[in-house]
Amino acid sequence: MNGADALLATLLANDVTACFANPGTSEMQFVAALDRQPAMRSVLCLFEGVATGAADGYGRIAEKPACTLLHLGPGYGNGVANLHNARRAHTPIVNVIGDHATYHRQYDAPLNSDIAALAAPNSVWVKSAERADAVAELAAEAVAASYGPPGGPASLILPADSAWTETSSSPVVVKKPARLAPPGSVIDAVAGALRAAAKPVVLIGGQACQAEGLAQAARLQAKDVTVMVDTFVARLPRGTGRFTPQRMPYFAEAALKALEGVDLMVLAGTTEPVAFFAYPDRPSLLMPSGCRAMRLASRTEDAVEALAALADAIAAPREGPSEPHVRTDMSPSGDLSPQSIGISIARHLPDGAIICDDGVTSSAGVAEQTTAAAPHDVLGLTGGAIGIGLPLAVGAAVAAPDRKVVALTGDGSAMYTVQALWTLAREDLDVTVVVFVNNSYRILNIEMARTGSGAAGPRAQRILDIGEPEIDWVSLAKSLGLPTISCQRAEHFESVFASAMKVRGPQLIAALVP
Repeated sequence: MNGADALLATLLANDVTACFANPGTSEMQFVAALDRQPAMRSVLCLFEGVATGAADGYGRIAEKPACTLLHLGPGYGNGVANLHNARRAHTPIVNVIGDHATYHRQYDAPLNSDIAALAAPNSVWVKSAERADAVAELAAEAVAASYGPPGGPASLILPADSAWTETSSSPVVVKKPARLAPPGSVIDAVAGALRAAAKPVVLIGGQACQAEGLAQAARLQAKDVTVMVDTFVARLPRGTGRFTPQRMPYFAEAALKALEGVDLMVLAGTTEPVAFFAYPDRPSLLMPSGCRAMRLASRTEDAVEALAALADAIAAPREGPSEPHVRTDMSPSGDLSPQSIGISIARHLPDGAIICDDGVTSSAGVAEQTTAAAPHDVLGLTGGAIGIGLPLAVGAAVAAPDRKVVALTGDGSAMYTVQALWTLAREDLDVTVVVFVNNSYRILNIEMARTGSGAAGPRAQRILDIGEPEIDWVSLAKSLGLPTISCQRAEHFESVFASAMKVRGPQLIAALVP
């Protein structure tokens, strides 16, 4: 057994059973070892950003890490944007980053770089296995670190000679670290503050947004305590029978308006809300004047248990509000829009589906219409780095092959990681992709005005427009192996989406929205 075998054996012993890979020469020992470890599912991704985003989607659904296989510093660098998103989502991931042999580094070959320095900003743990005998122990450390709490990507650097050298080490098994509930004194203090507040809000995020966390938060809502959820959440259960809290608005002025008069903000699994960007003459911290913030549970603590204890402390009802079963019998008609798309999704989304949302400006219109859809999970854009929707769908579908996955993505976002379509086809994953085609970075047109930059002139507009030449989504997706159809009318989309939900396999719908 060599170091690569020891690595795979340890990963499998810790229930890491999926690898999203874009290997190079330094990773060939790992690739060869895959033949000797058939329990590890290996998924080839044609771009590292697809591999890292897929590992993120997998981890959010499976609630355990997948591993990535990346080629030295440049390969890791190609995957950084979606590792940034994964870090913000606190998704457990083990990055295996191949490196030159330890004795070869001194010659500074063209692909040589300081991998540890590159990986550090988006990793909760970074170490290099300088000897084959160290590989198993460090792999187990990486798995444990990825769980946290609060968790995130852990990066194990694997020099080529550590991979090919023989070792007698055995797999090392670690336990998933437990989250601790905050002390009773914190619960009592927050409960007292809630009773005294004139207009309190509980803001939830992270682990508090799990199904049980939402159920406990709903109890607070039933006690006349407003519950809000972070703007972007790693995984949010929605639909019939589930509590749908108000989402913190994206734009700062809308957020402050929603919080007007709030004198107490209780934080569960999240931190004080901040504006996504700085704007002239607008605040960065989204807290009304005179509002006091209190932490119920940090991101490292058990926010679900904390919410339950708080609900008990204020004598909240045992159950809170949930979405009723309301399905419209009227199918949408007319020009296609995010709202009409949302209606069709709400009408036909199957129970237990997963929505991977990277729709940017189109997402809000869909979300408005899907609160009473069949119960489903939504995976969101946690770190703001667009291009994650398609890779998230790859990972989610691998993690839950019995659940229908719907990827909602803007055309600009999809082009960042369009190679994911090839992986969807190759792996025959049950994913329906909906691309909102408006031939524009529409969010940037909005931000142009909001930043005080003035109206976009012809040169500025050319930077924000992706319609010249127009991307032919039907031809592009078909070339990557996906059945594809284009829709411009709501009636057509309704029919196509309904059919897509009834058949298994990957397909793409190009939704031409104005």
